[in-house]
Amino acid sequence: MAAGYAELLRTRHAARLLAGTLIGRLPNATAPLAVVLFVRAAGGSYALAGALSAVYGVCNAIGQPLLGRAVDLYGQPRVMLPASVLSALGMALLAVVGLDVLWLTYAAMVIAGFFTPPLEGGLRALWPGVLKRADRVHAAYALDAVAQEVMFAVGPLLVTLCVAAWSEGAALWVINLIGVFGALSVVVSEPSRKWRSGPREAHWLGALRSAGLLVLIGAFFFVGLAMGSIAVAAVAYADEHGGGMVSSALLSALGVGALAGGLVYGAREWPGRPESRLRLLVGLLALGYLPLVLVPGVVGMTALTGVFLAPALACAFVVVDRHAPKGTVTEAFSWLVTTFGVGSAVGASVVGPAVESGGAVAGFAVAGAGGLAALVVLLSTKRFLGDPVWRTPGGATAENDRNGALEPGFRAGRQA
Repeated sequence: MAAGYAELLRTRHAARLLAGTLIGRLPNATAPLAVVLFVRAAGGSYALAGALSAVYGVCNAIGQPLLGRAVDLYGQPRVMLPASVLSALGMALLAVVGLDVLWLTYAAMVIAGFFTPPLEGGLRALWPGVLKRADRVHAAYALDAVAQEVMFAVGPLLVTLCVAAWSEGAALWVINLIGVFGALSVVVSEPSRKWRSGPREAHWLGALRSAGLLVLIGAFFFVGLAMGSIAVAAVAYADEHGGGMVSSALLSALGVGALAGGLVYGAREWPGRPESRLRLLVGLLALGYLPLVLVPGVVGMTALTGVFLAPALACAFVVVDRHAPKGTVTEAFSWLVTTFGVGSAVGASVVGPAVESGGAVAGFAVAGAGGLAALVVLLSTKRFLGDPVWRTPGGATAENDRNGALEPGFRAGRQA
C-alpha cells in the first residue's frame, strides 16, 4: 500500500500540488477557531464570535461554486491567486480593526469567506492530467481525503502555537500568509498554468444542470449533517461519561478511522461502476453510524464509524467528474465541497435541541438519521446516476478524446 502511494507521489508535480493545496487551505480549515480566539481575546462575546464565524461560513459557501465557475472559464492562476490574496486581506482587516467598528469587522468576514480560493476542486481537476491513469486518479482522490483529516488535525494546533508564541491577531496574519504561499505554489506550477477546462456550453445553471450532480449534492448534504452533529453529540456524551477527554478521544478515533479507511480504499483498484460502489459505501457509512445510538463506549462506537467516510468522499469525487457537464468540473467539485460544509453546519445547529431533549443518544440519532437519509437519496434516484450523458460531438466521452488511458468520466480538463 505504501509503495503504491509512494509511486503516486513520485509522479512529476503530484507531491507539490497536494502539499500546496493543503497549505493553501489552512486558512479555511482554521478560520472558525482563529476567529473565536481573536474575538474572545478582544473582549467580544461568544455570540459575536459565532455570528462572525457564521458570516464567514455562509460567504464561503456562496463563493466556492462561483469562484469554481470562474476557474473553469478563465483558468486557475487568474482566479485562485487573486482570491487567495483578497481572502487573506479580509483576515488582515479583522486583525487591524478588531471589534471597534463592527460593520468593518463583518465586512472583513464577508471578504475572507467569499474569496476563499477553490483549491480543493482545482486540485481534483488537475489530477487526471497529471497522473494520466484512472487507477492513480482514484488513489489520489483517496489520498486527498486522507490528507484533509491530517490538515484539520494539524491546523488548529498551528493556530494554538501561534497564539502562544505571539497573539491571536498574529495568528490570523501568519496562517493566512502561509495560505497565500500555498496557493502561489499551486498556481505557478506547470499543470495549473497549462490547465484549461473542456469546451463549455453556455448555461446559467452551469454544473447544476446535471441531474447526477444534484443527486450527489442532496446525498452529501446529509452526510455533512451527520458529521456536524457527531461533533456536538460527542461533547454531550463526554459530559455524561467523564469529561472533555472522552469527547476528544471519540473524535480523534473517528478521524483515525477515516484516515485508515481512505488509505486502504485508495491502495487498490475496485471493480464495477463507481456509482454502484458509492451507494454501497454510503450504505456502510450509514450502517456505521447506527451503533452510536447504543453508546456502547468509545471503542465500540468507533469500531466502524468513520472508516467509510474517506472512501465515500473519494468515490464521490470520481462520480462528480463523470457527471459534471463539460467545462464545469471545478465548479462541480466546489458544489460538493460547499454542500458538505453547509450540511455540517446544519447538523451542528439541529443537534443542539436534540441533545437538550434526549441527551447524547438523541444527538447520535441525528447522525444516524443523516446517514440513512443520504442512502435513501442515492437509492431513490438511481436512474439519475446512470452512465454519464455528456458527450463530445463525435459521440465519445471527452476524456477519451484527450487520453484513452482514462476511464469514462475522467475529463476534468486538458493541457493547453
